[in-house]
Amino acid sequence: MFGFWLALSAAVPALAQVPGTVPDEVPPGAPETPYVDRAKAYLFAHMTKERYGVLYYSVSLDGLNWRRLNGGRPVSQEYHGHASIARMPDGRYILVGNKSDSDPFVRFWVSSDLIRWSPYGTYKPDLSQVRGMANPLQRLGAPKLFYDKASAKYLLTWHTPNVPHTPADPERYWASQRTLYVLSSDLKTFEGPPKLLFDWDIATIDTVIVPGDDGEGYCAMVKDERYPSYNWPTGKTVRISCAPTLLGPYPMPGAPVSPNFREAPTIIRAPNNRDWLLYYEQYAGVSYGLSKAPRLEGPWYQVQGNSGVQRWNRFEMPAGTRHGSMIAIDRAQYDAIIAAFPDAPSATP
Repeated sequence: MFGFWLALSAAVPALAQVPGTVPDEVPPGAPETPYVDRAKAYLFAHMTKERYGVLYYSVSLDGLNWRRLNGGRPVSQEYHGHASIARMPDGRYILVGNKSDSDPFVRFWVSSDLIRWSPYGTYKPDLSQVRGMANPLQRLGAPKLFYDKASAKYLLTWHTPNVPHTPADPERYWASQRTLYVLSSDLKTFEGPPKLLFDWDIATIDTVIVPGDDGEGYCAMVKDERYPSYNWPTGKTVRISCAPTLLGPYPMPGAPVSPNFREAPTIIRAPNNRDWLLYYEQYAGVSYGLSKAPRLEGPWYQVQGNSGVQRWNRFEMPAGTRHGSMIAIDRAQYDAIIAAFPDAPSATP
């Protein structure tokens, strides 16, 4: 036993000197002042516990403390879905969603200012042609968009099951979910039938793709959708897999970066450009969690927040926030969005 602890103590100093990490600027647990860059801000397009699938906005200057806009009211009456926003090559923004998982269409909206959204088009995947997936059901879960500058193509992903839901065994349905994708250069035409993004036999949903650190490769944040057990302790957690190319092959994902029963990851780079901030929902609408790392490969740790004890919190998220998409914006965009969605509606003359 002494030999075990001796080996462990020898490893600890190495952990404290992980390449790419930044030394603590304050003692552990001491109060922190979040870093703010005068040029940067963040927008979180999301739904709420009260109105699932309806579009709301929250904003932040530091990526840690968020406030709901528009007096807590929706910012769109037309959009429905799990909000996912990508930047188009012409500078506009594209938003993806659908009416429900049973909606046969993926639907797109476009905006030049993140304030007014207009319909852009639809896409109806032919799920009967998916190779390697027997009998996929007509279900399109949480469509998400990533624009890849290197290939000048959009990667559209969603999850689809191949086993019907039954009240007696609801987890069979979720355990059959797989992440599918299709490529497009303009979201008007699409390259062939949908395909499986991962070749490992793990149920996955809510897949988010980001460029790798230093612009090398790509990393997929996925929810491991198996039910947690002694045989599958990583079930219902957020995990990460990184690959050299956009379409992989992606290796088996690493250890969880969230607790169990978390989903809908969304990730931003902190304004200090040192840290990744990975948010995820404790469903259904219970709370939001945050994990932090200097690089996508880690080390990751969970940040204290939303605890109800102010002095413990390192981040704050409005109650009832449910999943969506965080993006970086500049201060001019931040000011314009706040002005467009004030807390109190303007008085009518």
